[in-house]
Order: sequence, then C-alpha cells, then structure tokens
Amino acid sequence: METMIIDQQNKVSYNKELQKIITSVASAAAKMQNLPKKSEVSFLLVDDSYIQELNMIYRNQNKATDVLSFAMNELSEDEPDFDFSNELNVLGDIVISLQRAQSQSEEYGHSINRELGFLVAHGMLHLMGFDHDTEAEEKVMRELEEKILQSVKLER
Repeated sequence: METMIIDQQNKVSYNKELQKIITSVASAAAKMQNLPKKSEVSFLLVDDSYIQELNMIYRNQNKATDVLSFAMNELSEDEPDFDFSNELNVLGDIVISLQRAQSQSEEYGHSINRELGFLVAHGMLHLMGFDHDTEAEEKVMRELEEKILQSVKLER
C-alpha cells in the first residue's frame, strides 16, 4: 500500500515514529479489508483551525474535528461497475488534526501514538465504505478499529 503524508502544521512535533504509526495502521487496515496491494491513500496533517475550515466547507459544521475522510471510490447505484484490477486503487484523502489528536490523547489518558493510530484506522474505514450513522454501524466500526489497533500493538 502506498501512503503519502504531508505535514502542514506546526503545533505538534511530527517525527519518524508518528510517520511509522500512520503507515503501519493504514497498511493493517488495508490488509484486514483485503484491499488490492496496488492501493494508495494520502494523509494531510493539519492544526485545529485548518480542519475547522474544511469541516465548515464540506460538512457545514463550524468547529474543529479530529479527522475527515474524502473517499475517491464512492460509486452511486447509477454508476456502472468497471474492472480496475490492473489500476492503482486510489482510496482518497484523510485529514487529521495533530493538535486535536494531542489534546484528545491527554483527555483520554493514552499516548498520542494510540490516538493517532485510532484516527488513521477510523479514517481508513470511512474510505472503505464504513460509517457510524446507526448504533449497529458504530459497533462494527469500533470493533474493526480495535482489531486494527491490536494488530499493530496500539491497544488500550
């Protein structure tokens, strides 16, 4: 799985350890869901003010959030199915506020590594079509998030 990461914030120190968490969690999620090896995802690391702007533009919510996912492969029922098996599977973009990840890690009493891992897993699941609009959907997502985090040793 190809993972591109752009750090566009200066509130939280971004280092090789955080980079490894992003790539390992993204790969674990892809493997768990049997995505093609020729898959790609990009991550944009931002601060609260940047993600608040995006949240307002795309979700009409004027507040900072921790993660936003923008899927590339969302097909409606009216669109024809094509065989892209030989093509690069571009999943989409995940935007994470490292500032929010840092504050949530302190609030929940665990490391920023665990929090970042959770946000990556959460974003990846959204790109793969999972959602949490109902209690049943949320339960499925939470179980998958925990399995992904356990597979990379970021359990609670």
